[in-house]
Amino acid sequence: MLQTVATRVRSAPPLLVVLGLYALSRLVSSAWLGGLFALATTRGWEFASHRSDPGFASFSGSWDASFYRTIAQQGYPTELPVDGRGRVEPNPWAFLPVFPMLVRGIAAVLGVDLAGNSFFAIGLVVATIAGGGAAVLLHRIVAETVGAPNALWAVALFCFGPTSFVLQVAYAESLMLLLVFAALLMMIRRRYLLMMPFAVVAAFTRPGVLALALGLAVTGVVRFARGAWGARGVRGAGGAWAGRRAGTARGAWAARGAPGADSARDGFGRREQVSLVVTGLVVAAAGLAWPVVADVVTGRSGAYLDTELSWWVGFVGRQHFTPLTPWFVMATTFLGVAGAVVVVGVLAAVAWFFSRRSTRSLGIEVWSYSAAYVLYLVAVFLPQQSLPRLLMPIAPLLGHPAIAPSPRLRRSLLVGGIALQPVAVVLLWFVGYP
Repeated sequence: MLQTVATRVRSAPPLLVVLGLYALSRLVSSAWLGGLFALATTRGWEFASHRSDPGFASFSGSWDASFYRTIAQQGYPTELPVDGRGRVEPNPWAFLPVFPMLVRGIAAVLGVDLAGNSFFAIGLVVATIAGGGAAVLLHRIVAETVGAPNALWAVALFCFGPTSFVLQVAYAESLMLLLVFAALLMMIRRRYLLMMPFAVVAAFTRPGVLALALGLAVTGVVRFARGAWGARGVRGAGGAWAGRRAGTARGAWAARGAPGADSARDGFGRREQVSLVVTGLVVAAAGLAWPVVADVVTGRSGAYLDTELSWWVGFVGRQHFTPLTPWFVMATTFLGVAGAVVVVGVLAAVAWFFSRRSTRSLGIEVWSYSAAYVLYLVAVFLPQQSLPRLLMPIAPLLGHPAIAPSPRLRRSLLVGGIALQPVAVVLLWFVGYP
């Protein structure tokens, strides 16, 4: 029977299979969320987040979603809240406007008041739909780089992952994933100008779009170098990125690992170079724009950075921000010198992973974007319980060639993801926060 089901799945249109997987995964996540909510309500468990109007919708939109609701209802404050010593306290400026304004627009069309649980209910629907779109785009990204079997397993692991319930709560995550994956797909297809609108909107949905700009820059350098090396008949590092398999928007390329193609075969002409550079500059500007907006509206220099640092206080106290130090600050605060050693070890392991030929076989676009996004997290993010969900934008790495061919590995990852979901819900909703 299982063989019959597998045969039918393989013969079904990929879009239907992906959407079917996503729908099944939402049932699983809903069962975990709903079951734990019901259990907590009947047993009188204390929720980690305060909710003035308790219900399943507000339970699904705990913590950060309350800031999104405030933005949808009131907009952003023109004056930052401060404590008795004039230090900025947590406030809505840490959250970007696209998701709450989208929910607000839908509520206006429907004639729904955003008071009470209405924001959370609409936000849940918006997030769930966006998550389905993200799953479809993730499948296309992996299918066009390493093949359909890897793509289907990447989607399954993405949809059933330990923090995949975030795809259906009133957070901006799933909308951000939809936009970023759309931009990345356009980058893979070399339609750089079409990448721009998705990336710009993503820049005002959640932080992290600078990784797309850096990934695009690396892609441009590699493509240019590959053309130069190919024109000279030289085998070099550019050859490691020499082409994708058949089935991409631009047709079949040479097999991976072949010598670099010349400029004509690579097709990286002047017009395409200009479109890549323009798109990269626009995306980078969009990624840096929100702090400027916060400064202008509040009249306070460093308004956004001070707001972000206010969330650090409960972990490491008041800090001055220095790029590339947050992981070390967090680790040494709790583990001392041993913490710094642990961070160095983790970063070395990550560097080794990205240096592997198997990882590079995902293609220069996926490789460069994913590496840039990890670099972004290391540069600016204080690692804590939000880290697992913040790693979801590098889901294209789930198409890694080591996963799909190994039944034991892929099944272990799938079962582990499903089993860890209730653990994550308990930890994040009843102990900490997502």
